[in-house]
Amino acid sequence: MIDLSNSTPFASGGNRHCYHHPHFADRCVKVMRPGRVAELRQRAPWYKALARDSQFDDNARELAGYQQRVLRNAPADSPVWAHLPRWYGMTDTSAGPGAVSELLLDEQGTPAMTLETHLTHFGLDTPIQGALDRFSQWLRATGVLTKNLLPHNLVVVTRKGQAELYLVDGLGSAAFLPLPEYISVSRKRYIERRIEKMWKRIHWEISDRSIPWKKAERLKGN
Repeated sequence: MIDLSNSTPFASGGNRHCYHHPHFADRCVKVMRPGRVAELRQRAPWYKALARDSQFDDNARELAGYQQRVLRNAPADSPVWAHLPRWYGMTDTSAGPGAVSELLLDEQGTPAMTLETHLTHFGLDTPIQGALDRFSQWLRATGVLTKNLLPHNLVVVTRKGQAELYLVDGLGSAAFLPLPEYISVSRKRYIERRIEKMWKRIHWEISDRSIPWKKAERLKGN
């Protein structure tokens, strides 16, 4: 078991805390916030509240995302890993089950900034536009399935002198039926919708945000 009782998260999201792995400098451990699964269940509609705990657990969903067909048993040099942190599985911690994955660092050796932070400080600059285009082409070429591609779930890492994007949360399919997993045409359409929505969210992030995201998301175009 990993003891995190004296550790401080280096980052926290709405559902999880992220810790440095105490034994591997190149890995991080993500654990659910205490009581968060019960809180999410309580807030869910009655028909969703009947689901198993795994439906409200980001670690369980991340594990399922890494088990999708195109990633399952993929060799270390496969292009599917070009924009994903390496996955090291689940482990027991003093704070509950932990998901262990590669810790992505910037050139100074600190955890890489999110795309959301980059957009706030630098806007949609040329390096990030190129990184977004390469990330989109990678999705189309590999068929890796993701949920909505939100800027706070993407981090910016410099590779070979240029900015690249890595997806650190939101892996897996959000489709009600598993058609994108098994049918090529369905998978391509699904991925294009995720890319389109990603760009819509980015343009909203750099706008004056005069309307809430949920409303902007429903509007046609950018």
